[in-house]
Amino acid sequence: MLRLGITVIGVTDLPRATAFWSAALDLVPSEERHSATWRTLDHADGSGQALGLLHSNSPAEHRPRVHLDLFTDSAEEQQAEVRRLIGLGAQTVDWTLYPPEPDFVVLADPDGNIFCVVDLSHAPSDGDRPTT
Repeated sequence: MLRLGITVIGVTDLPRATAFWSAALDLVPSEERHSATWRTLDHADGSGQALGLLHSNSPAEHRPRVHLDLFTDSAEEQQAEVRRLIGLGAQTVDWTLYPPEPDFVVLADPDGNIFCVVDLSHAPSDGDRPTT
């Protein structure tokens, strides 16, 4: 039977991406599943694989069709997490497609990969997320 595995992000700097996503999501690099061009990040509680990082020479897409949504439970938590992620190396994105009252903030990881931090207490807004 076919099953959904893990999300894989293409990155140009594997060690930097490993450090960022490990700190951002409280993940740990797997010692079993890695190579010079691949790193699996596991849940810190040992419950399994969470995210794959694959070395890529292609640039990040400005308006990707697929991206990560990271969830928070309140606007205050969303603001705090956005600040924390920027402190870890995320970048703010000049996203021109925000709706009037967005439930999400668009950021980019250190490689330029777009992701959203979503406030679930305000979701869903009717705006265009980075999949357009």
